[in-house]
Formats: sequence, C-alpha cells, structure tokens
Amino acid sequence: MRFSLRAALSAAVVAAPLILVASQAGSSVAAPTHKQPPPSNPTTRIAGLQHWCGSGGITCAEPSRNWDEFAGYNKAIRNGAHILPYIGHDEPATLFYSNQPGAGNNVTWQLTLPKDPPTLPQQDGSGGTFGFQLHPTFWFGMVMCDPNGAPNVGGIPGHPAVPCTPSSDSNIFASTNPNSPRYFGLGPGQAYEELQLYPPGWVPWPAGNSCTARQWCAALNIDTFQDNENTGQFNNTACLNTVGPEPVNFAFLTNNGVATAPGSPLHPEHFVPDPTRDFLMNSGDSLSVHLSDTSNGLRTTIVDNTTHTSGFMTASAANGFATVDWNPTGTTCTATPLNFHPEFSTSSPLTRNVNAAHTYNLAFTDEIGHFEYCGKVGTDPFNTCLEPLGSDTNNGDTAGPAPAGDDVFCLPATASLRVKIGGCLSSDGDFDGVPYTFGWPGSISNPTADALLHPTSQLFSSPTTGGNNYTSMTFEADISRVESSDSAFRVDTPCQRHVQNPRDPIPGLGCVNPPPNSNFYPFYSTRRTSSGCMWQEGGPYIPGTTNLFGGSSKTEFGPIREVDYPTAPFGSVTIRLNDFRSNAISVPCRAR
Repeated sequence: MRFSLRAALSAAVVAAPLILVASQAGSSVAAPTHKQPPPSNPTTRIAGLQHWCGSGGITCAEPSRNWDEFAGYNKAIRNGAHILPYIGHDEPATLFYSNQPGAGNNVTWQLTLPKDPPTLPQQDGSGGTFGFQLHPTFWFGMVMCDPNGAPNVGGIPGHPAVPCTPSSDSNIFASTNPNSPRYFGLGPGQAYEELQLYPPGWVPWPAGNSCTARQWCAALNIDTFQDNENTGQFNNTACLNTVGPEPVNFAFLTNNGVATAPGSPLHPEHFVPDPTRDFLMNSGDSLSVHLSDTSNGLRTTIVDNTTHTSGFMTASAANGFATVDWNPTGTTCTATPLNFHPEFSTSSPLTRNVNAAHTYNLAFTDEIGHFEYCGKVGTDPFNTCLEPLGSDTNNGDTAGPAPAGDDVFCLPATASLRVKIGGCLSSDGDFDGVPYTFGWPGSISNPTADALLHPTSQLFSSPTTGGNNYTSMTFEADISRVESSDSAFRVDTPCQRHVQNPRDPIPGLGCVNPPPNSNFYPFYSTRRTSSGCMWQEGGPYIPGTTNLFGGSSKTEFGPIREVDYPTAPFGSVTIRLNDFRSNAISVPCRAR
C-alpha cells in the first residue's frame, strides 16, 4: 500500500446507517422512524458501512424491497438485530437471452478497459472526470444456486425447500399462481454473482473503490438474499448482526486462482486487497472474460490479451466460499463450505432472481450514483461532508429520508492513492452527483474537449456461449427503484412504484427517466472496432458510434415495467415498478 490503510478505514468504520423516514407524501410504504444502533461486527470494522449490504454498498445486489418491508423485519429489530433498512443504487444494464444450453452457465465476453483523461479532477468540481467518479464498479452477472437463499429458504408447511440442480432449467419456477407446482415463491434457493472490476486512482479498498493508483483489479462477488419470501422471515439475530440479510461471498481474482482470504461472508478480511497477489490490469488493456461452471463451482477467468497475463477465481469451498446456514431460532451464525454453481442452463426472462429489483440472469451491468465531491469530511458518526462541492447543487444534502442525506460515507483527499480529491460514496438520493452530470464520454459534442475532460468508455462485446451468439437482448435500468420516497429525497414528486401489495395512490406518478435533478443519464451504444462490434456507454457524441438506440436513456431503456415478486403471506404477490425496460430485440451487435 502507498499509505496507511488503517487511517483510511478509520473514517469509514465510524459511519452510521442511513435510517430512513418517510418525509414525502405519496408512498404507502415508509421506512421506520426509530433509530437503531449501526451494525458493529467484523464486516463493518474491516470494510466500513458503505460495504454493508443495507446501505447501498458497492458489493451489494439490488433487492426488490427495502428490508423493513418484510414481515419479519419488526420482529428481527425487537430481537436485537441492527439492520440497515434500505439498500439501493442505480444500475443501467444490458440483458442477453438465449435458449442454447450453456447460455446461463458458460459465457465469454471481450472487454477493453477505459482510460482516464489527461486532465485531473479538481476538488471544486472543475477539471476532468475520472472513471472512479462515474462508477465504483461494473460487472458481468449470473444467477447462482444457494441452498440457504430466497425464495423459500427453510421451506414452509406443505412446501419444503426444493434443492437446486446446478446449471439446469429444471430450476425455473416462474408461475405467479400459488396453486401451480411451479409457483415462483417455491423455487430453489438463489444467489446472484457479479464479476466486478474496480477502477484505479482513488482511495483503496475496502474504504474506497480502488485497489492501486494506476491499475485495475477484479473480484468475484456472490450475493444471497437470505429471507423466506413466503413468510418474510429473516435468519437469526446473530447472523443479522454478523452478515446482515444479504450475505456476500467475495474474493479478488488472483494470479494463481488461490484466494488471499476465505470468500465466506464470515471472513470480511477478504475485502482487503493484496496487490502482490491480486490480478492487476492496465487501463486500455484488451481482455477476454470467461465464466463457466466446473465441478468445483463457477470459475471466473480474465485473460489480459495486452500483457499476456491471466487472473482467476473459482467460487469453491477450497477458496473458502460458504453458504450462511439458515437457522432462524439459533443463537450463533455459522456457514457451511460450498461450491457455488450457476442455477440455470439457459438465459431467458424466466431465469431471473425473484428477489432482485432487476429482472436479469445473464447481464453486463454498470453501477453509478456513488460519488459526490467533498472538500471537508466531518468527524460525526455519519462521516458527513461539511463542505459539499462540484455538482452537489443542494449545498449539503443532509436532510430528507436519511437523517444524514447522501453526503455521507465520505473520505478525505489525503486518503487517495493518486487523485487528491475528497468524496462521498453513499447512494445519491437526489441524483446530483458526478454520475448525473455531463462527465461521461461522448456527453459533450466537441470531441477534443471530450477527450481532454472525460474517460473513454469501457468497450464490451455481446456475450457468446459455446462460440455462438445470444439471440436477443433488452436494456434495463432500475431508476424507478431509487426514485421512490423511501430512497430518493429533495425530489418534488417521488416515484410511486408500489402497484399491488402494497399500493400507492397513483402508481407510476413521479417515475421518470432520466431521474429528477440529474443533468445527464448515460446509455449504451455500439461502435465498430478491429475486434468487431462492441458496446460502449456514455453520451451521443462518442466518435465512431454506429447505433444510438434513440440517442437518450429515455428512448433506449423504454417504458416502466411492472415486476412480480412472491411475498407474505404465502400465495400473495407484490407488484413493483422497479425498472425501465425496453422490448426485446435481436442482438444488434453480434460478437465475432
């Protein structure tokens, strides 16, 4: 490390949770008004609350509901659980479908990493924009088996939990009829895998979002929603206070494929990078990314075609990956070693994780909305920004549903490895941070100015399986998920996203794309390269663009969609307006 990790961690560890209060009218669902002590356990002591699943953490998947909406939440709180009641962040994605066997468990992508501009960012928000400000990560995702995951973990009377058969479409439970043997609330236990890549240049993991000053790193994440959706029950208090309701298996890809620390949620020391052993990549490098099922679990491989090096990680018991045991009446939290395998053989709208806000299985997803400038970090429990700068137009977002707003989980410029600016990593509840500005590649029309001020886009191919292209795709963004009154604030008309069980007065009112207060929202486009057609992300002015898909996020991501989820009591269905999603189209950018 270039600096003391302990010093950087000290700022993040004392952060308190975002306890939400319903301060806007319109939503029938409100987070609790009482305050709770923040989680204090090995995870928060090592990784800080910004990585605790419940605070919009970088490593967390996006659940369909806030934790406080589950029937078991209040009981868990009464029993002494310290659960952060909200998780959410913005995730524009591309979803790919194929009925070919292997499409859900054996996939290859080509990727070129972005390059940062020659103009360094400045603390007042002037200067250039670096990649770590736009997205702390982007990833390649896939639905996984986990016997201790939703939807029916532990089973319910008359409906025992169904085993998950790895890489098999026998796991598809997609009916919304509770009398159907394929009712989606009775399917096998699930998890979601994200092969995440982290940009260089800022504060290192786990307090920040970089591994080194100038090189990229990657990690294999597997997130499990550990709740019974038919009853709303959570795991025992010891587990909730140790790993939360969304345990995360995590391991950086290494040069030899051996984890530097156990991947298990009970070993959060895995969040601390080791640049001497972790696989590192340079900006601009051309990569081949492969995810495939093996007898020992999902194997993720990145081949750097530029430097002729490789990094690996297998979600195996040998690498310390484990499933947190479901024991709601227990008094301790334990985990069983597990080889994590993909759940499905194919990839279609039927092969989704039924507890996630997104509807995808196989996807490339960006994560945005996690950086706002900060000139001075406070010493209060929230690590609140005392001097908001740059695009943070509200001059101190310290009011709203969260007592500390979104100018929290902040880190000072002195903690950075390279770019000496301070910033805040909380989810951007009013959409005025750097990712919602004209800081994206191709967001300004002058190509010279764009190249001087903005990073290049990541370039990624459409996926292939067994050498064959996928047949169709959609664009999906969970903007509405983070626009509702239980997450957004300083928004005149919050999104009423609850259609049924519970219901908002006017479902759909306030659900807009792009989000309120934003100046810009990125979208995907295509270009021709020497490697063939590639996807890119940003604005309409990227040189060489071949297809803009309407030229805006509104035209690309399409209309808002109703999404069904099983909920308590058994047989009930909740319907949410969680996503904007386009109609399915034939893959227009086929890989070679």
